[in-house]
Amino acid sequence: MTLGDTEGLLAPGWAGSPAASATGDTAFLQALLDAEAALTRAQASLGLAPSEAAAAVDAAADAAHFDVHDLALRARGGGNPVIPLVADLTAAVGAVDEEYAPYVHRGATSQDIMDTAMMLVAARTLDLVLADLTRTERALARHAREHRDTAMPGRTLTQHAVPTTFGLKAAGWRSLVLDARDRLQTVRDRLPAQLGGAAGTLAAFITYGAADTGALVEAYAREVGLAAPVLPWHALRTPVADLAGALAFTAGALGKTAADVLTLSRTEIRELSEGSGGGSSAMPHKANPVRATLIAAAARRAPQLAATLYGSLAAEDERPAGAWHAEWEPLRELLRLAGGAARDAAELAEGLQVHADAMRAHLDLTHGLIVSERLSAELAPVLGRARAKELLTRAAERATAEDRPLVELLVEEPELKELDLTARTDPTQYTGSAGALTDRALERR
Repeated sequence: MTLGDTEGLLAPGWAGSPAASATGDTAFLQALLDAEAALTRAQASLGLAPSEAAAAVDAAADAAHFDVHDLALRARGGGNPVIPLVADLTAAVGAVDEEYAPYVHRGATSQDIMDTAMMLVAARTLDLVLADLTRTERALARHAREHRDTAMPGRTLTQHAVPTTFGLKAAGWRSLVLDARDRLQTVRDRLPAQLGGAAGTLAAFITYGAADTGALVEAYAREVGLAAPVLPWHALRTPVADLAGALAFTAGALGKTAADVLTLSRTEIRELSEGSGGGSSAMPHKANPVRATLIAAAARRAPQLAATLYGSLAAEDERPAGAWHAEWEPLRELLRLAGGAARDAAELAEGLQVHADAMRAHLDLTHGLIVSERLSAELAPVLGRARAKELLTRAAERATAEDRPLVELLVEEPELKELDLTARTDPTQYTGSAGALTDRALERR
């Protein structure tokens, strides 16, 4: 078995997800090889290398022909896997035709290939994450439409506040998913290739005949399928920081949905439940909200990983010692966490069960006090603010102590006998603009 680290025994949140295979060691190895092959093709396209050399490197640049485990161990010698890989790729090309071996990695430095490969892996993974976010937002849009007017308790600081609707809650979740999608798409479209040579001056490429290094950078970016950078960014880590921020935001945005589902699927609440909950090793009756649990775990871990990547912005010299190296594993883990969370969010949203009857029943848990805000506002002009507050405070205390509906107590008050209190105390009739807000949110594409 290789050191691929794609099984995820201790990482059920991303194990088996599309992001898992897209970020494994074999995927990274292939991205490194793709970067090397693209560099030779770019030079060939400008007449700086024979087309036959580009074809030879292309043919040899297949991860299946290289030993990941061996490369990982040999990477210790120079501090990164590009150094042993270049040696092996050069040998592979030379074994076919020695004339073309010198065109492998010509003019480049290890960080050119490593950074480009990292951006390639990120681009390929983000495409998968974006697809799952699309699934998620579509499922949430369906819930928002279907439950536009399904009243439920709004909760603030863990307590019932005023009524809201599940449609508005689902629309809010979807809004966060779309925010994450937009951020990831923006970052995805800007992921740059890296090409600067030994110290970011492109000097070696001039020595090898490049009259216009800008044209070479653009050709390389086209060949590798990434954006062309304005400057080599060996020590200018904006692309990594932007990627870190977007990934951490995505995990947190999905984490909001997960947090709500975890609360609302508690046994004593059960306003929601996962379509296929997970089992317990000891309690046969349990159906745990596993998808939400795994998303919540990702949301807790992502900020710390992003912090490491932000910390690497303070990179000394033209190539830092340690700051650049510190990025590789946290960035891969962030890609995995976001990818796994997006996969789980899609499954959660598509299978989510909404228990409208429980939502309606819970509106009555406080005996009508959930609409006290409305009563206070409507009775103040009739009774005066002080009297209205006094009457409602006393009635609220009695409703709780005597376990009676608030409306029964209010109709006993002589001052209120002429008022229609039934409609005023119906929590389903006090959801404000929830429906209109839901409609507005669903207009966003």
